[in-house]
Amino acid sequence: MGKYPFNKTEQKWRKKWKETNLYKSDLYNEDKEKMYTLVMFSYPSGSKIHMGHMYNYCPTDTWARMKRMQGYNVFEPMGFDAFGLPAENYAVKTGIHPKESTMENIDAIREQLKKIGAMYDWDHEVITSEPDYYKWTQWMFTQLYENDLAYKKKAPVNWCPSCNTVLANEQVVDGLCERCDSQVEQKELSQWFFKTTEYADKLLENLDDLDWPKRTADMQKNWIGKSKGAEIDFQIKNHDKEFTVFTTRPDTLFGVTYVVMAPEHPYLDEIVKDKYKKEVEEYKRKAMASSELDRLSDEKKKTGVFTGEFAINPVNGEEVPIWVSDYVLMSYGTGVVMAVPAHDERDFEFANKFDLPIRQVIKPEDKEAGKLEEAYVDNGIMVNSEDYNGMSSKEFKKKIIEVMEENNFGKATINYKIRDWLISRQRYWGAPIPVVYCEDCGEVIVPEEDLPVKLPMDVDFDPTGESPLAEHPEFKYTKCPKCGKDAIRECDTMDTFVDSSWYFLRYLNPHDKEKPFEKKLANRWLPVDQYVGGAEHAVMHLMYARFFTMALNDMGLINFEEPFKRLIHQGIILGPDGKKMSKSKGNVINPDKYINEFGADVMRVYLMFAYDYETGGAWDDDTLKATNRFLNRVWRFITEDEWIKGIFENSNKSYEETENSKKWDDEVERKLHRTIKEVTEDTQDFKFNTAISKIMELTNKLYKYVQKLNLENQNKKLLLEAVENLVKLLAPFAPHMCEELWEIMGNEYSIFDKNWPEYDENKLVADTVVIAAQINGKVRDEISVPVDAGKEEIKEKALDSERVQKYIENKEIIKVIVVPGRIINFVVK
Repeated sequence: MGKYPFNKTEQKWRKKWKETNLYKSDLYNEDKEKMYTLVMFSYPSGSKIHMGHMYNYCPTDTWARMKRMQGYNVFEPMGFDAFGLPAENYAVKTGIHPKESTMENIDAIREQLKKIGAMYDWDHEVITSEPDYYKWTQWMFTQLYENDLAYKKKAPVNWCPSCNTVLANEQVVDGLCERCDSQVEQKELSQWFFKTTEYADKLLENLDDLDWPKRTADMQKNWIGKSKGAEIDFQIKNHDKEFTVFTTRPDTLFGVTYVVMAPEHPYLDEIVKDKYKKEVEEYKRKAMASSELDRLSDEKKKTGVFTGEFAINPVNGEEVPIWVSDYVLMSYGTGVVMAVPAHDERDFEFANKFDLPIRQVIKPEDKEAGKLEEAYVDNGIMVNSEDYNGMSSKEFKKKIIEVMEENNFGKATINYKIRDWLISRQRYWGAPIPVVYCEDCGEVIVPEEDLPVKLPMDVDFDPTGESPLAEHPEFKYTKCPKCGKDAIRECDTMDTFVDSSWYFLRYLNPHDKEKPFEKKLANRWLPVDQYVGGAEHAVMHLMYARFFTMALNDMGLINFEEPFKRLIHQGIILGPDGKKMSKSKGNVINPDKYINEFGADVMRVYLMFAYDYETGGAWDDDTLKATNRFLNRVWRFITEDEWIKGIFENSNKSYEETENSKKWDDEVERKLHRTIKEVTEDTQDFKFNTAISKIMELTNKLYKYVQKLNLENQNKKLLLEAVENLVKLLAPFAPHMCEELWEIMGNEYSIFDKNWPEYDENKLVADTVVIAAQINGKVRDEISVPVDAGKEEIKEKALDSERVQKYIENKEIIKVIVVPGRIINFVVK
């Protein structure tokens, strides 16, 4: 039996697709409904992409192909997120310039992506490290700056001593750098920020209208961390100073038994008593060496030191001790918290450790106050709260805010966990921040006509803790754009997430030298209809892209607020050992090996058949080989079986219908329409594994049809319809092979310009059902009866069967057992 000639076929069709511009996008065509399909673009940190990337690209391309056949004007671009630390670290290690290694990697990856036969329109490619792209990244910075959404300030930052650069909070995992796993330290540096906090409410509110995975929306909600509560002012004893705390539980104010300041709080230099200064200074030094995320960890044991000073509780005048602990952050809230150990788990743990008072001020409605074994965090009835005893805590929460506002020691307010996005990086391979510093004019934005501020190529990459650009005189020293006097450039580069926060706009017209994107096109094509990528970007890329889009909308540059309408996260492909792929484990799966051995279509179909798309799983060669057998089975069925080949020329030829062939015709027709319905629905929902299973079932049914019926009894017209629709359904999954089969069947090019199959609702439900006719428990025939047939009608139909008559001839029927829709059994002797 002949095998599918994948190598020859795939090369043939990739060449023809390119020559005929089959996948060239017509973004100005408004006759068809638009469908912007996008995967998170590739990061060329290595010379090749691995199977995990393919798991993103191949299934999404299948979805886009189905949409094209459904009549949509599909736009499916691809590009490269090309700036970043890996290329620079590679340059430090090898001496190869980041631009050189990055472009070599891009060339290799581009060829890999072309081999899978995806519908990418390469005329719309973007490379973020090219000046014609990062010019507009810099322009985006200037727009944010001019709209008061970009600013510079001195702040404690996460510092990776190995990468020698600042990290955003989102890039610190369990106190370690996400890139190199080094322990992150705290430093005080002057840094550039984007005001993501300005959009906290909108980022939160819009989530409910997006078709996104719930877990991703929840992660963003938790990261934004909106809390309603109150700000309360406390006086410091013996000092003409006060501080403000934020709390979501003002109803527990009578239960405050101590307060805790962040180690960075500026008041500590003045209020700490002499006998405690040495201990406090030592504690501050240790705390500053830990990352914020590490300090906030629930698993970390609570530590702290006493300052020797006290604060005055404004509600009752009570003196409460002021402690210092690293779980309080200067960058969140006010840098001080009021501690109510009876009603907060963290405070309860801290108070028990340091033997501090625990005073219950809220009790359950059905219990009396008493010694607490754990913090009571629910609502209840006020106790130990002077005139308010007996009041419900919910009612008291409203009342105490009124009291605060009347007596000027507090007010209702809202707080957020989200902080502004720190974008400064002290490294080379990134977009330079377009700012110069002039002694006369101060901070000056580089005007659009002077963009891009280009990266010099002759730079020493060795990380020193300061940007390599600071050691490049020709870059660093310049003239002020305002007054023309000597000035100094900003030498930090931007976080590479800035590049990916707007790339979906640049895809529309990547070669435009006059503007970053065409407004009319952007407003027509965006938001992206289907976005696919890793869940690890939930609170980084996905949040930042939303912030950018909202800001651009407010500037009047676009008329939409959200970048991605529908979002899908792919799962993870593990090594054959069930562990995450890594070179050190030796379990990385190279796509090229399997493309060379089995072809791109087999790899594509395997990636979609072997796993639930949003879960993933371990690589399995046996399943891949089974996928290969399935595609070769389809190939042989259409290209080698003589009775199938004959239908292409004889589909209108009459055939001799029998009761048996009518039964099979009905079953095939019903199976065909059910398959069309289910494959369409499953593919739409990214349930590719079940869609392929349905196509396999249809293939099996067609094989049985031609094997069970003589050539003269086969319905050629039905068979042709079924085979053509089988190939159409399979085409998005295995595009090269199905394009070839479509041509072999005598159809005009291209199958991807043909209509996606449609099902007839009326043909989904059977008029008849096939049941087994048994004699003494052994199946002797199969009979077709109406689905609503009663026992007598079924009995009559069975007795009409020649095969049944043969086995009951000259015998006595003792009993007839009928299970409607399943069997009829004649008990004879």
